Amino acid sequence: MRTALAPPAPPSTLSYRLSAANTTTAPAVLRDLVVTLCRSTDHGALAEAAQLCTSEIVTNVYRHTTARVVHVDVIVGERYVSVWVHDDLPKELPAPPEVTEREGGLGLYVVDQLADHWGASLYGGLIPTSKAVWFRLDEGGRGAL
Repeated sequence: MRTALAPPAPPSTLSYRLSAANTTTAPAVLRDLVVTLCRSTDHGALAEAAQLCTSEIVTNVYRHTTARVVHVDVIVGERYVSVWVHDDLPKELPAPPEVTEREGGLGLYVVDQLADHWGASLYGGLIPTSKAVWFRLDEGGRGAL
């Protein structure tokens, strides 16, 4: 008599690390990879919000840091996608700006409007050496289509 074991249950979360040189193309490359992850893991409803938020945060890394490489960690859960963008400028984030008529400076406002949760985490102890700006998009949440 043959017996078969059931295949192992898939993990409740999957983690990915994406990296790109901190150049003018980094926002486009990394946002497209995050969109592909959303769609290939059955989170297509979150893809557009993930694209916008990733692009805004990676653009801030390009404009405001001297990091040579931008690292993006993506955590895919059953009902959410979380994205962490790492850079080497360890200072705290300001609150999202008010909407004004000026051009630029609306990246965190966009993230604040689309993400269900967002923030910044500092690394390196008492004298931080790096930070990550992160956001989480929930299925059925603010950024879902």
